[in-house]
Amino acid sequence: MKYITTLREGMHISEIYLCKSKQIALTKSGKEYGNLVLQDKTGTIDAKIWDLGNPGIGAFEALDYVRVDADVTVFMNANQFNVRRIRKADKGEYKEEDYLPVSSKDNEQMYRELLSYNDKIKNIYLRQLTDSFFVEDLEFIDAFRFHSAAKSVHHGFVGGLLEHTLSVTKMCNYFASAYPMINRDLLLAAAMFHDIGKVVELSRFPQNDYTDDGQLIGHIIIGTEMVSDRIKTIPGFPDRLAAELKHCILSHHGELEYGSPKKPALLEAMALNFADNTDAKMETMIEALGAGGENKGWLGYNRLLETNIRRTTEM
Repeated sequence: MKYITTLREGMHISEIYLCKSKQIALTKSGKEYGNLVLQDKTGTIDAKIWDLGNPGIGAFEALDYVRVDADVTVFMNANQFNVRRIRKADKGEYKEEDYLPVSSKDNEQMYRELLSYNDKIKNIYLRQLTDSFFVEDLEFIDAFRFHSAAKSVHHGFVGGLLEHTLSVTKMCNYFASAYPMINRDLLLAAAMFHDIGKVVELSRFPQNDYTDDGQLIGHIIIGTEMVSDRIKTIPGFPDRLAAELKHCILSHHGELEYGSPKKPALLEAMALNFADNTDAKMETMIEALGAGGENKGWLGYNRLLETNIRRTTEM
């Protein structure tokens, strides 16, 4: 199979891909054409069907697996398919695991490591709360372990939410050791909970798209509500502790313009914001460098990082 990241201008391919989206658009002259986004586990590529009347263009819908005959062209510095023929693939022609981007790290090992940080939480109320999600709630655990952390930008792959949460939790545990004034229990719980709203904000793969609640409410509020509702089931959970934990979740993006309803007002909230931002930016950079393939030069301006980037010189 020719994976999307291995394609180069001028190649002709005859392969199966997942059709992530399908739209009928109009050229400047008013002629209809097909505008597709195709996907495999290495990424996505835009595809155009310029001649919809071609008898080789079969019937298919978004989220179908399709066999594509196409030429690889370049538009706006990105590869694109000029589709000659396309049809819905038959069962048995493809393996789904080839088409879903998956974390390079072992999911079970990451989950066990996250639980090891859960074991460090000594406060009985916070521990009851984290256990109720990450140990006891099997439906939540299944969604959490296999969800992405984003539609795009960073950790947009199966297991991405778990990978990101583990990285943030590990950094927060370091912060608690380096700065003894930090309440380790509060910070670790906040780190584990900070993005759980994404299991509702985003649909599962292969869609991995924003839900209505995701568009209208967003993961920060959704996650805070999930934690708040579960706190109500724990007798005697201190109101002050509940407010501090919810504040950490609400403020973890740091700034109002980045979607946080509140700016960090607690030391633990500030530490969580730093850890979340660090892991998100590092992964964004790593993914951008990976998308650059073997290019050793400058890769151009990255709008997410707001800078021109390139790979470090190998010594």
